[in-house]
Amino acid sequence: MKLRLRITTIIAIIAASIALTACGGNNQPQADKQTELTVSAAASLKDALTALKSSYEEQNKNIRITFNFGSSGTLQKQIEQGAPVDLYVSAAQKQMDALHEKGLVGESPILLRNELVLIVPKDNTTAVPTDLSALQDADYGKIAIGEPDSVPVGAYIEQSLTAAGLWDILKPKLIYAKDVRQVLSYVETGNVDAGFVYATDAKTSSGVNTAFTIAEETHKPIVYPAAVIQGSEHEKQAEELLAYLQSAEAAPTWTSYGFLLP
Repeated sequence: MKLRLRITTIIAIIAASIALTACGGNNQPQADKQTELTVSAAASLKDALTALKSSYEEQNKNIRITFNFGSSGTLQKQIEQGAPVDLYVSAAQKQMDALHEKGLVGESPILLRNELVLIVPKDNTTAVPTDLSALQDADYGKIAIGEPDSVPVGAYIEQSLTAAGLWDILKPKLIYAKDVRQVLSYVETGNVDAGFVYATDAKTSSGVNTAFTIAEETHKPIVYPAAVIQGSEHEKQAEELLAYLQSAEAAPTWTSYGFLLP
């Protein structure tokens, strides 16, 4: 009888322990749950955003950020096709406006500004051009630009070359790239004689020289609007991240990479 009582007591203790363990598992603090945010951003933002990601995640242990970098036009199409994105940062207003028209984004404040420059390979042995007209010389047989229809940096330079009356003249020399970082790579490797990128991209590379800055009045303003995607599963967290990217705390990082604040 005593043995049976002891066994019953032991079984009861084990059952209680299991129940307590189960309850404990169901009551983990919500702060321990990880939220993964997907940010689609223009390729020219890669270095600065990667730096900001580290500091933001350090301050927000429950947030993990995944980036999808590419041309603004390609990213826009992905969002239109239902890609799971929480925050979008474009390198031009055109792509953001297209998403606005389809009701896919809400407010889109201007996050940053930039400048357009001509770059040449570091080991360039010919005379460095001082203006756009110099690109007519035979020394500049291949000139890289972003694809104007999908890459904002390409659209901006098309506007500038058209304003200078050089678009049709230089068109046979143009090599089109999928995004601004590919333009930078073409110039770094010497596969082209010159290329058009943002000032911030030129600043990241030790393999190119900046020849000159394109006059800003010859093209539309280079702006970076940002917006939370409508219907995002993590809308609140995406809004908090966007607020951080606009904050005074983030400003020194942006400017250290050469970006201009709005």
